Amino acid sequence: MSQPTLSPDVLKIDLAAEADRIGRWMVDTLSNKLHRRGIVVAMSGGIDSSACAALAVHALGPKKVFGLLLPERDSSSFSSHRGRMLAEHLGISYEVQDIAPALEGLGCYEKRDEAIRRVFPAYGDGWKNKIVIAGGTERGINFFKLVVQSPDGQMHEARLPVKEYLQIVAATNFKQRIRKTMEYFHADRLNYAVIGTPNRLEYDQGFFVKNGDGAADLKPIAHLYKTQVYAMARHLGAPEEVCNAVPTTDTYTLAQGQDEFYFALPYAQMDLAVWAHNHGRPAAELAKALGIDEAHAQRIYGDIEAKRRTTHYLHARPELVEPIPQVHA
Repeated sequence: MSQPTLSPDVLKIDLAAEADRIGRWMVDTLSNKLHRRGIVVAMSGGIDSSACAALAVHALGPKKVFGLLLPERDSSSFSSHRGRMLAEHLGISYEVQDIAPALEGLGCYEKRDEAIRRVFPAYGDGWKNKIVIAGGTERGINFFKLVVQSPDGQMHEARLPVKEYLQIVAATNFKQRIRKTMEYFHADRLNYAVIGTPNRLEYDQGFFVKNGDGAADLKPIAHLYKTQVYAMARHLGAPEEVCNAVPTTDTYTLAQGQDEFYFALPYAQMDLAVWAHNHGRPAAELAKALGIDEAHAQRIYGDIEAKRRTTHYLHARPELVEPIPQVHA
């Protein structure tokens, strides 16, 4: 049997059947494995959390789904707007909690800005920042650049030394970990379970924070490529404004797409590349599908494997000296 031509069509699925399958899995997981009454979902206004919330309502009904909107100082106003819109569209109870005071108390912004000033000493009030990835698909080694914008609109960038990169990332990871703390507070309060929202790209490539957005009781879309998540949200009737939202990290003060921060390509092309790699398609075939040369396609495959190796730690369970046979994880 011949393989299908490598094109976006390989990512098409029966959305109604898949929504029902995920719904049955959610009900069974809650009832028979987790023994919880409902689901808590943090709603960022992005497509992944929106699809998860819609799937939860599809499975359990709106009365058993609780939404959280957890903005902070650097969050886009559009994120909260879309999160509210979806919660009200789905008819679920939700709460808004500004986590900026907690982050300030932990030194999130202070420690981040301290590291930025070691690269750009003039950085201060009114400046904006983001981190972008570079090099991985051109030279074979990923490195990161710090991009800042001064109050007069001038853009500056510099390659980030490892020490400063690690401190900036460690500080911003407070955001995901505080959000998860709030999710589990409400899960404990309601005897609910917490949904994790990574899609296939994020789960596969380690684009999440350990014990932050990587922590959850169930992850209903970790097998769905980003393209499929968009299609699922539309199938479940999410508002068009939500379905048209461009993927961002919503972590840094400058607008930042996920592709410029972490992935080698925009999500639709990255979906196809990961799918092709997972299905053993040669680099030459990916090159033709994406309109690039074969060497570039091979570097993309190499980058996929490199991220899997370097982010294995994020998936790992705690190590034990010896197994505890009475405890079944």
